[in-house]
Amino acid sequence: MARPPLTLDRLAERYGPHLNTAPPGGWDDESQRPAQKLVKTHCCFCGQQCGIQLKVRDNQVIGFEPWEDFPFNRGMLCPKGVRRYLQGNHPDRLLQPLLRADDGFRGATWDESLDFTARRLREVQEKHGKDAVAVYGGASLTSEKSYLVGKFARVALGTRHVDYNGRLCMVSAGTAYKATFGVDRSPNPWSDIPKAQVVLVAGANVAECAPITTDYLWRMRDAGGKLILVDPRMTPISRNADLYLPVRPGTDVALFSGLLHVVLREGLHDKEFLAAHTTGFDAVAAAVEAWDPRRTAELTGVPPEAIEKAARWFAEADRAIAMHARGIEHHSKGVENCLGLINLCLATGNIGREGAGCMMITGQGNGQGGREHGQKCDQLPGQRSISDPAAREHVARVWNVPAAQIPQAGYSAVEIMEAIHRGEIKALLSICFNPLVSLPDSAHTREALDKLEFFGVVDFFLSETAHHADVVLAGSLQEEEEGVVCSAEGRVIHIRQAVTPPGDARNDWWIYVELARRLGQAERFPYREPREIFDELREASRGGPADYAGITYERIDQEQGLFWPCPSEDHPGTPRLFEGGRFFHDDGKAHMQVAEYRESGDPCDAEFPLFLTTGRVVSHYLSGTQTRRIGPLVAQYPEPRVELHPRLALQHGIASDDWVTVTTRRTVLTAQALVVRTIRPDTVFVPYHWPGDRSANQLTHRTLDPRSKIPEFKVSACRIGKAASAPAWAEQSLPAGASQKAARRR
Repeated sequence: MARPPLTLDRLAERYGPHLNTAPPGGWDDESQRPAQKLVKTHCCFCGQQCGIQLKVRDNQVIGFEPWEDFPFNRGMLCPKGVRRYLQGNHPDRLLQPLLRADDGFRGATWDESLDFTARRLREVQEKHGKDAVAVYGGASLTSEKSYLVGKFARVALGTRHVDYNGRLCMVSAGTAYKATFGVDRSPNPWSDIPKAQVVLVAGANVAECAPITTDYLWRMRDAGGKLILVDPRMTPISRNADLYLPVRPGTDVALFSGLLHVVLREGLHDKEFLAAHTTGFDAVAAAVEAWDPRRTAELTGVPPEAIEKAARWFAEADRAIAMHARGIEHHSKGVENCLGLINLCLATGNIGREGAGCMMITGQGNGQGGREHGQKCDQLPGQRSISDPAAREHVARVWNVPAAQIPQAGYSAVEIMEAIHRGEIKALLSICFNPLVSLPDSAHTREALDKLEFFGVVDFFLSETAHHADVVLAGSLQEEEEGVVCSAEGRVIHIRQAVTPPGDARNDWWIYVELARRLGQAERFPYREPREIFDELREASRGGPADYAGITYERIDQEQGLFWPCPSEDHPGTPRLFEGGRFFHDDGKAHMQVAEYRESGDPCDAEFPLFLTTGRVVSHYLSGTQTRRIGPLVAQYPEPRVELHPRLALQHGIASDDWVTVTTRRTVLTAQALVVRTIRPDTVFVPYHWPGDRSANQLTHRTLDPRSKIPEFKVSACRIGKAASAPAWAEQSLPAGASQKAARRR
């Protein structure tokens, strides 16, 4: 039976003061006055982009109410969504530009800081060439700002080096989907999930990283469907799974090959669909022939009988869905992992139909839209390839520049840091990206930042990375902007401006327009509001795979979002891709790709015998720049913990709350143990939301997938041991109770 949406009364019972509802007898003082307006918008965090109504009074967001009519979440919110409004008035909020001084930073005017930034960028390029400057964007930006960052890099600066922090998120999936389907988007709306008979979730901690998606899975199970979970950890949704496959880290593609082997061996593949709608099947079939269940089990750690059961359930269902996230994508073979899962869906005909498909769970707020319109190093707006002459001509006409003037593809996010180390890149301008916490091997990143001749940051908090900047330009929170984002399911939605930036902070889009003017490009950046940027984006995307030409702010508001491609204003949008079996390649077919297994870039051995994997926890988001400033979320999970199995803990004499060292080939991290039975005995897990000595990315390595250029966050070789004492950071940052407990254990 489907669960009803949360009502205001039910939310008031659950969240009480966060709703700011009037108490009996009225308000005690003026500060408790109710909101002056409610603004329908969306959560600023993960790719679900849940609908929410922000309560506004005196140009401040003071609370929220559920937006029950928005179809994706129907008023439901996760712990982060409930508290997201609390960051706006935080004392760390940047209220003016900052310039580097002898003793740290000093406040500056906008004219001074923008003139300084433009001058330093120009000086570096005059001395070292256009490509000596790189630009970092962010997947939390609205699509207008993503478009603007890409255009700014290529037109105002003329550099080919522009990339974004979505490089650490979705690019393996996007690369695999484009190679196979010709387009990078989840093919199905989330409303298809309850209609599936089987859903296989691989490498996705849905309950913590995309909590509202669990409701769709429970509705699928309530209707009689089966849930299969693939993960080295028994994440919370595994409690209700019908089958759990405890895959060894780094072996996902072998598991998917084993599943397809069983499907083909038993003749459960859809021969008619494959013949009519795909190419490359014979090569894929030959490649998986060697992956019988016994060989697959030896490598993956999944029992042969479980492999056979999962394959039969998936193939025998009339409607099956495979969902995946970073757990299979953060690998040096992340593209192969995704291709293996796509091949399983295509071989069984589970694509392009209601309740049948392969679906990526986007991690960052605008992770989908953020890579569609030009801040990704290899793409132009509309998800066009930057190497396609026709695409370059189209975008050049919109930008009013010669096509030859648009630079070719540059370096990806991690490659930019490598180029800084080599002395090839001398200056960096970054927005809403915290690479010192987010990138692997953080010591390497810190060294790169300190080598730069100029480093500029646009952000609303002084992140750990911003401490290394020469100038910090005080930008805007999501609720202070207007624009669009694209959710995990491909729905383009409207971010409505609820308040204006406080103090002397400014809108991000305004900052880039002003910089472009100072760089002599005012005529190509004439925008006075985000709507003008969006209208240009629509034209730049026209005819591309991600075609927004028919999408307007008004249509989004009237229709509660529109799914692209939407090529004209009378087009209904495309909630489900590939219906009728036609794909985005010129021949209309899906191009199946061989997915080969290979070893991790940081293999285990006698010295480092364990797998370290990293990920998120429910109360924090990415590098923690925002959530580590929201008190209730910090209280829920204040510091990183080392999650390990009781059997492994016993071998090392470790109990929960003991201090544990995790050592990789890079360095050592010390944190408290969390002994659980929900993880493989050969694996430890550390969440990555903290900086400095608490950062999990001190430990990770810089091996990249050769096609997607995504780092291998999910597999690092390590060893553990019981620490002799607590680390220095513990006494300063742990809550008093936790600190006392730590002291007792020393």
